[in-house]
Amino acid sequence: MKTVNQSIQIDGIDKKILRALMSDARTPILEIARQVGISGAAIHQRLRKLEKSKLISGSKFVINPKVLGYTTMAFIGVFLDKAVSNPEAVRQLQKIPEVLECHYTTGNWSVFIKVLCKDNEHLMQVLNKDIQSITGVSRTETFISLDQQIDRQIKI
Repeated sequence: MKTVNQSIQIDGIDKKILRALMSDARTPILEIARQVGISGAAIHQRLRKLEKSKLISGSKFVINPKVLGYTTMAFIGVFLDKAVSNPEAVRQLQKIPEVLECHYTTGNWSVFIKVLCKDNEHLMQVLNKDIQSITGVSRTETFISLDQQIDRQIKI
C-alpha cells in the first residue's frame, strides 16, 4: 500500500477534540463540547473534516489478549530468498491469525512481523508449521517480548 505524504492543518480546538477522543474514544461529544467551549454540532463538523482528511481513520475497542490466554508476544525477522518472494510471502503471512503486523524493513530482514501466541509452545508451532513453511522463507530470527513498557500513539 503506497501512501502520499499529506499534511493537514489542525488548530487548538481540533487538538483538544483529538486528545479527548484519543484518551477515551467513548467520550460523549457533548462532554467534549463543554470542555472545549463550542457546540456539539461544531464538534461533529470538525470530526467529519478530520475523517475526510484521513487524519482520523476510525475508532476501535482494544481487546486485552491476556484475558484470552495470549501471553507471548514476539517479533520475528523473516529472511526471504529473493525480493520477488516478498508480496507472496506477505499474502501467506496475512493468512496466519497470530501475525498482528508485518513491515518491510531495511537491514538484515526482508520483513519484520509481530506475532501474538498463547505461550512459547504455541509460538514454536506458528514458527515451524506456518511461517517457516512459506515458500521463499529461508530462515527467521525471533525476539520474545518480556514486557511492553510503552504503548502510545503520536502526540497531538
